[in-house]
Amino acid sequence: MLKIDNLHVEVGGKEILHGITMHIKPGETHVLMGPNGSGKSTLLMTIMGFDAYHVTRGSISFNGSDVTHMPVHERARLGMGIMFQRPPSIPGLKLGKMLDVINPEKKPEFVTAAVTRMNMEEFVERDINLGFSGGEIKRSEILQMMVQDPSFIMLDEPESGVDLENIHLMGESIARLLQKNQRFIDRKNSGLVITHTGYILDYLDVDKGHVMINGEFKCHGNPREILKLIKEKGYKECLSCAKIL
Repeated sequence: MLKIDNLHVEVGGKEILHGITMHIKPGETHVLMGPNGSGKSTLLMTIMGFDAYHVTRGSISFNGSDVTHMPVHERARLGMGIMFQRPPSIPGLKLGKMLDVINPEKKPEFVTAAVTRMNMEEFVERDINLGFSGGEIKRSEILQMMVQDPSFIMLDEPESGVDLENIHLMGESIARLLQKNQRFIDRKNSGLVITHTGYILDYLDVDKGHVMINGEFKCHGNPREILKLIKEKGYKECLSCAKIL
């Protein structure tokens, strides 16, 4: 579904990503780990096509189409979706209006069911993220993703700022988005998830893990094994571990 080859990316004239290669098949979910400032969010924003992230070398293809220099809205129409780590507040735009605009099927009952599932009934008449708590913002982001219904789902630290009461709801909803309730052979949706804590792995059957340090991949393999290693020995162990499974 997603094929990234030798990707080099600059932000503000400085190269942040140095030769990233990653292939994600239909139905697969990959998890991305690494210390702060290592380039993880830059990779997601580049895949989504935001203007500040300039591809200087390499390519990104999605379902066989070259999207390397395609604008954000065209990638969204092809089936890409992103949940931001720190999404902006949007004064003047009601959450309910946004949901109506991005609902591809234009079925109000689908939107209503998604709002109810995420316990967001009292927020649909409020400006997006304005005055929301951290957990409410995350639920709003997942709700928008559910309504957009993309086939490739990028999540930037979905468990960050979410209390224990809501982490279960978030985890189950993300698993649904990624069709984890279906047999692997029947899954069509794929995902790329950034995590620091690893809590989201309690709810997702993740296929592959990657560690990024200083804009480069340093380790690939079983995500639970990688997370265990990081918790025990820190990311410095990944610099000397060229483990590929």
